[in-house]
Amino acid sequence: MKAMQIISFNGPSGLRYQDAPVPEPGPGEIAVDVDHAGVGYVEALFAEGLVPIELPWTPGLEVSGHVRALGEGVSDYRIGDAVAALTITAGGGYGQVAVTPAELVTPLPTGLDPVLAAAVPANTTTALIALEEAAHLRGGESVLVHAAAGGLGSQMGQVARILGAGRVVGVTRSEAKRQEILDLGYDEAWLTEDLAEAEPAQFDVVADPVAGPARLRSLELLRTGGRLLVLGDAAQEEDQQVSTTSLWLRGVGVIGFNLGALSSIDAALVGRYLRRAVELVACGDLTVRVTGRIPIQDAARAVTTVRSGATTGKIVLTHETHAD
Repeated sequence: MKAMQIISFNGPSGLRYQDAPVPEPGPGEIAVDVDHAGVGYVEALFAEGLVPIELPWTPGLEVSGHVRALGEGVSDYRIGDAVAALTITAGGGYGQVAVTPAELVTPLPTGLDPVLAAAVPANTTTALIALEEAAHLRGGESVLVHAAAGGLGSQMGQVARILGAGRVVGVTRSEAKRQEILDLGYDEAWLTEDLAEAEPAQFDVVADPVAGPARLRSLELLRTGGRLLVLGDAAQEEDQQVSTTSLWLRGVGVIGFNLGALSSIDAALVGRYLRRAVELVACGDLTVRVTGRIPIQDAARAVTTVRSGATTGKIVLTHETHAD
């Protein structure tokens, strides 16, 4: 088969479209003929060597396509079924065939655009689990979301609202993205520099996939009982040190959430949220904006664009052919 693989840790320039072995499903796994693959920020981190992987490696954590083969013990699907899947435990979505645990596969609802379906599994599922299972968001609580116009941020605000949040505020570094944030249903759109002047202790949950100095300021914005939800390190700046004594005195908490780590130990739980995410998008209760659809051969350009932080919504890569 053909696959877009990372062959060196030189950023997006280290990606090559080349021949690769066709993966076969093991027990409890499904092989998917990939039609479309979502692009995430983490692919840039893989390409830069910031996440431990062995080269060559095929990235791609979310796909849509059709069931190609079933591993031993899998009986809920048939060859040819249209599906969406998280390929997060071992990557592979940038290849023509990807293998993943059966629990991380879900049927495509009738009428759901498969291009759109490829943009759902990672970010929408993350938003649901992180806010409901990790942060234990309760009805009426207030939520602040960093990078609110990005792939994950665009879902966090909507999911917070679905889960009953009261006030939902989005943060962006770009003045041009303010309206985008408001169009996503946020009550307010702040610039990063607004955080310094914001009144402290006004949010119950802060969702932060960015890190950097704003993370410490986010802690100050939490009221007693508040939770800082750590979802990533997009800024790639020096790690911020947090005083655990301060957490105790103020009665606030820091919670890390990693979808890949959870998928590796509890695929069944993640799969339930994946199905819920796809259903919410299919019925129109939650919007995912696909802002670019490009051939898999141009994956390096897509990863570069996402890495720059200039994007809103999601970019989806398309495989124009299937493996033999």
